[in-house]
Amino acid sequence: MTLVIRERRHQQALRLSLPQRNPPSLSSSSSSSSSSPLPHASVSLSGSSSSSSSVLVNLSDLEKLAVLGHGNDGIVYKVRHKKSNCFYALKVIRSNPIIGIDGSPNHVEAEILKKMDSPYVVKCHAVFDNGSCSDNGVSFVMEYMGGGSLYDILKHHRTLSEDVISDVAKRVLEGLNYLHAMHVVHRDIKPSNLLVNEKGEVKIADFGVSHVVVEEKESNGGGGDYDLHHYGNAGTCAYMSPERIDPESWRGGGGGDGFAGDVWSMGVVVLECFLGHFPLIGAEQRPDWATLMCAICFGEKVEMPETASPEFKSFVLRCLEKDWRKRATVKELLQHPFVNRGGCCNFSRKRLGDYVVLQG
Repeated sequence: MTLVIRERRHQQALRLSLPQRNPPSLSSSSSSSSSSPLPHASVSLSGSSSSSSSVLVNLSDLEKLAVLGHGNDGIVYKVRHKKSNCFYALKVIRSNPIIGIDGSPNHVEAEILKKMDSPYVVKCHAVFDNGSCSDNGVSFVMEYMGGGSLYDILKHHRTLSEDVISDVAKRVLEGLNYLHAMHVVHRDIKPSNLLVNEKGEVKIADFGVSHVVVEEKESNGGGGDYDLHHYGNAGTCAYMSPERIDPESWRGGGGGDGFAGDVWSMGVVVLECFLGHFPLIGAEQRPDWATLMCAICFGEKVEMPETASPEFKSFVLRCLEKDWRKRATVKELLQHPFVNRGGCCNFSRKRLGDYVVLQG
């Protein structure tokens, strides 16, 4: 059984000028950055390993400080826990609460996601269900990452050095290794979903918040394959792998297991960090769906920058193999020389910390 993480992403976060949907109109109270109490929650899911969240009884324990971001599904606040004075990120989903396959509210998946405990994945400390209050739906109390996202860093600094990219890639791989071991497919790895703290540590974020769907393996011969046809096109199309953007073309080859798509997305991010722009289409091309599909599914093999090291080129090419069956696995990439440059990680993390754009 695999949890497939789906979240409708607001394309404004892309570094590409993709067609944008108009953001929802926000009330003055929800968009204000002034300090004010948050609404009381009627239900809290406990079980977090964090001692600070054990005293978080309801949302009234938190004070809203600033808006960190918003999209079609909700809004993210920087909040302060009044008793401990600790900072958190509060993601409020205004749309429907988490829905199970049977269409009923299903907090089991939320409980699983909240129990994830990895230094490479943004921690979810608590989940609140506001019952029939549709304006606030489900609220997630998340670890606060004061450095913003990798997208913010690239927007300000354009490119990163190979040593810094190496550490970023290693941490993303460790996060994916953890998620995949729990049968969780992220499906939306991109710069805006890789958050950075003040120490320069990168963590995977934005999974399982909007929609969690459980997929079962087909029972052919007991083994079976994961049917990507039913996965839909969740996530951001620019970072989709060929088998995700055009699943029908891959059904004859088993359809893929979903995990390989995360590897492709990470490869695109790594190359983008080096080049300073989205790497799969030319700057003069309009990044619409048709252009992206042609480039991702039918385009020539990505040309590597001449100034990149052989290790970098090899790593990216293993990630961007169009045939998912030949693409490198996360475990293979964790052994790759590019992410095992001895003794450089602490220095690289400090360098990335110097790039950090402090939020709020």
